[in-house]
Amino acid sequence: MGGLINAIEISAQGLSTQRAKMDIVAQNMANAETVETAEGGPYRRKRIVVSEEKKSTPFTTYLSKAGTKLARTHTGHRAGSARMETGSVEVSSVKHEEIQDPDSHFRLIHDPAHPNADEEGFVKMPDVDVVHEMVDMMAASRAYEANTTVISAAKKMVNDALDI
Repeated sequence: MGGLINAIEISAQGLSTQRAKMDIVAQNMANAETVETAEGGPYRRKRIVVSEEKKSTPFTTYLSKAGTKLARTHTGHRAGSARMETGSVEVSSVKHEEIQDPDSHFRLIHDPAHPNADEEGFVKMPDVDVVHEMVDMMAASRAYEANTTVISAAKKMVNDALDI
């Protein structure tokens, strides 16, 4: 059962990560023409960096989070007395972090009439490609759907196991 709970937990973290990616893409698209920010200068493209973090957690921690007490069991389920396993479960955790894209450069547009134009008539514009952002949003949306499918399948397997 721990594997299914782990799958649900990882997929839930994946949902949060993909949601953050969609939020960043929306923010990038909304600021594609922003030439002046509060920090000064044009908007810089942002992105989400995802990394894996492994940790070993006592099984009793997951049991207490589930809110299920194993105080007793049906005598037919297991020979002898009921006992709780005290081992550790290795869990992968997914974390995401918002960063400004280090490869982001500004586009120079020649528009001498623009209020932010330099002495040569060029305006620094954000390096946000709307087509690229839409592709990123579609990929995040598909990954979000895949994570919801994993959670649904795991829930169905748990329900089917309880019906046995």
